[in-house]
Amino acid sequence: MDQNARIYIAGHRGLVGTALMRNLRAKGFANFVTRTHAELDLTSQAAVEAFFAAEKPDYAFLAAAKVGGIHANNTYPAEFIRDNLAIQTNIIHAAYKNDVKRLLFLGSSCIYPKLAPQPMKEEHLLTSELEPTNRPYALAKIAGIEMCWSYNRQYKTQYLAVMPTNLYGPGDNYHPQNSHVIPALIRRFHEAKLANAPSVTVWGSGTPKREFLYSEDMADACVYLMNLPDDKFIPLLGQDRNDGLPPLMNIGVGHDLSIRELAETVKNVVGFAGTLEFDASKPDGTPRKLMDVGRLNAMGWKATTDMREGLAVAYRDFLDCRKTG
Repeated sequence: MDQNARIYIAGHRGLVGTALMRNLRAKGFANFVTRTHAELDLTSQAAVEAFFAAEKPDYAFLAAAKVGGIHANNTYPAEFIRDNLAIQTNIIHAAYKNDVKRLLFLGSSCIYPKLAPQPMKEEHLLTSELEPTNRPYALAKIAGIEMCWSYNRQYKTQYLAVMPTNLYGPGDNYHPQNSHVIPALIRRFHEAKLANAPSVTVWGSGTPKREFLYSEDMADACVYLMNLPDDKFIPLLGQDRNDGLPPLMNIGVGHDLSIRELAETVKNVVGFAGTLEFDASKPDGTPRKLMDVGRLNAMGWKATTDMREGLAVAYRDFLDCRKTG
């Protein structure tokens, strides 16, 4: 990407978008095109097309999405499929109509089957059933990957989908019901610490295993991929084939830990002195979700942030959010 290129980041205020902005700025990029949700409704086709026609970005990072944990996915399935389909359809088509050079579509590891072989490779997409608790969201993201692939084949666009594993870091959502597991645990342990509670209860059995990626590492991988030269980037796009491997790249750390181990680590970072209990009547979700990141590692990129170090930054960010209201 040229340093002066106009870069649109959809969802620039979220966990992913803010990390992308920081990474790009650190690398010398400054010509950003952004709109808040109040300024641009990404579910409106007319609004999105007018925006692209007026601003003409050179590159686009599609990080805007309706996201949440198990509770949110179970409670709002209609919104999760409707809003995500609308957002990505509008942006991908408007990018094509306005000659965006490259687009990076960010998905989620939940696109892979519930019982996919571990670690999960890109070619495991659509090989068996999805996890029911987040199927509407997963199907929307799968549709986005297929849309990128279809536009690449028909119009020779350069749209790449990346699938980050579970993310955490500064700028996360700490909502008591609708947040992901790490921000939810940070909030719960912090509030229990303030209340001198004797214990904290965590949903599920604690046995499922998950992989977690620090948001700053995720952003660095995304920018690394978008900056690849044509001879390395174009072969990833599936422009001339329909062989089962879509324009898809996993982003992760390549190792995982159990929810019990995660909870113990967050508990220690927050400084909660009580005990840990598990409510096995609550859903566990997928038994294991570990990314195979061999393709990305072979291209020259690897995650570098230690999890305890990343959690400490995330906890400081949570405390700052509490102070600012």
